[in-house]
Amino acid sequence: MASAEILGDKWTLLLLRELFLGTTRFSRFQKAIPRMSPSILSKRLKTLEAAEIIVRRAVPAGQAAEYTLTRCGRELGPIVENMAVWGMRWRKRSIAAQDCDLGGFMWDFHRTLNTQGLPDGETVILVQISDRSDLNTWWVIANGDAIDLCPEDPGHAVDIYLTASLANLIALWMGDVTVRDAVEARSVFLDGPRHLLESAQEWMARSPLAGVEPAASIL
Repeated sequence: MASAEILGDKWTLLLLRELFLGTTRFSRFQKAIPRMSPSILSKRLKTLEAAEIIVRRAVPAGQAAEYTLTRCGRELGPIVENMAVWGMRWRKRSIAAQDCDLGGFMWDFHRTLNTQGLPDGETVILVQISDRSDLNTWWVIANGDAIDLCPEDPGHAVDIYLTASLANLIALWMGDVTVRDAVEARSVFLDGPRHLLESAQEWMARSPLAGVEPAASIL
């Protein structure tokens, strides 16, 4: 099977990206790529397995199977990374909030939270998307290295309230603006204990590609 036939599909590339980010289970792929239907996800996993890019590992009864990269699959790492960097450099200016999958973005947002910048114990961040009428409230629960994302109230006391339009939240996550500048410009609103507000730049979620500058010109 030609490499283009295996990799020349957006769902496959998104799936590979998740594998390189450490996602291994079907349900986790669904949360990370919510627009990808279960049937398409199943087909793409089978295609990658047939191409020996991933292997499906059996687990104890009652648990979901895990998918992991083979040596062949791991060799695709630089390709997937370079495509992501290329996209940020040349397509960043055309990325619009209205085209963003909110569920997928919040999945990326929550797992890029820097828990090292948070105090010991549990910290609950309530993220409110001010310009969305649905799926506009998300709870991010951090406790040590474990971070959970809940679209429904988990019943935990909230420590930090973070409110912004989706476009402004994306700009903050992408590193286009600092926490201080966003708060001073009132494009992002933070409320909570002083020690968490003052350390917000340290713990705030940040894209791993935030340092990639968009190209100034196509020439």
